[in-house]
Amino acid sequence: MRHRTVEINGLPVFYREAGDPTRPTLVLLHGFPSSSAMFRNLMRDLADSYHLVAPDHLGFGQSATPPVDAFDYSFERLTEYTLALLHALGIDRFALYVQDYGAPIGLRIASRHPERVTALISQSGNAYLEGFTPFWDVLFAHAGDRATHEPAVRELLTASATHWQYTHGVPADRLDRISPDTWALDQAGLDRPGNQEIQLQLFWDYQFNLDGYPAFQEYFRTHRPPTLVAWGRNDEIFGPAGAEAFARDLPDAEIHLLDAGHFALETHGPEIAALIRDFLGRHL
Repeated sequence: MRHRTVEINGLPVFYREAGDPTRPTLVLLHGFPSSSAMFRNLMRDLADSYHLVAPDHLGFGQSATPPVDAFDYSFERLTEYTLALLHALGIDRFALYVQDYGAPIGLRIASRHPERVTALISQSGNAYLEGFTPFWDVLFAHAGDRATHEPAVRELLTASATHWQYTHGVPADRLDRISPDTWALDQAGLDRPGNQEIQLQLFWDYQFNLDGYPAFQEYFRTHRPPTLVAWGRNDEIFGPAGAEAFARDLPDAEIHLLDAGHFALETHGPEIAALIRDFLGRHL
C-alpha cells in the first residue's frame, strides 16, 4: 500500500494506491462519513491482480478540508476533483467501485465518459429512487428548509449516529468483525473544526444528485457496462430495493444481497473480494 498526496487546483488530495499500475485499474470511491480507509482490506486482498486507487474526497480523510466559505462543496465539484486526480495520475481506463457518496460522483464520471469505464461495482451505491428509505425523510426535509431541520440533521453527525451506521443491520455473530477504529476514525474527521458545516452543505446538495438519475439510467441502458452489485440486505440507509432496481436497466447485472448493513466490507470483506475477483476476471 502506498499513501500519497497530489495538489489539485491548489488543494492537497490524498489517495491510497496498491498493486501494479500495468494491471487493470479499479478506482474506489468512498461514502459518508468515511474515507479511503474503508477500502484498506479490500485493496490488500486484490492487489496481486489489480491496480487499485482510492482517493479521499475533499472534506474527508486526509484530503484538504477548506471551510465552506472558501470552497463550493457539491457533488459536482467533488466529481471535478476526482476527474482531475485521475488525469494527474494518468489513469484513462478504469473500473469503478462506488459506495454511498461515491455513487453520484462515480456515476457522473461514467455517464459522461462511458468510454473510460470498464466495469461498475456498487456497494450501497444508489442510482434509483427505490433505494431511498425513511432514513432520508429528515434529509429531504432539510433540503427544502435548512433552518427548520438543521438541528435534527446535526444528530446524524454525532458519535452515536456514526456507530449506528456501522453496526445497524449486522448479524450478531458478525458484530465482532467490525473494528471500533472504523467509527472512531470517522468521528474524529467529523469533529474537526468546521467539518460539520461541510457535511451539512453536502447533505443539502445531495438533492441534486437525484436530477442525474435519468442520465445514469440512460447510461446503463445504452452502454450496458458489466455491473456487480454487492449490497447489504439489512442496510437501512439505502435499502435492498435500490440494489434490485439495477436489473431494470442492466438485465445482466450480477446482484448479491449479503446479510450485512451499510458498511458491508467490514463484515463481509472476504466474500466481496471473492465476488469482485470472479467478476473482474470474467470482464476485464
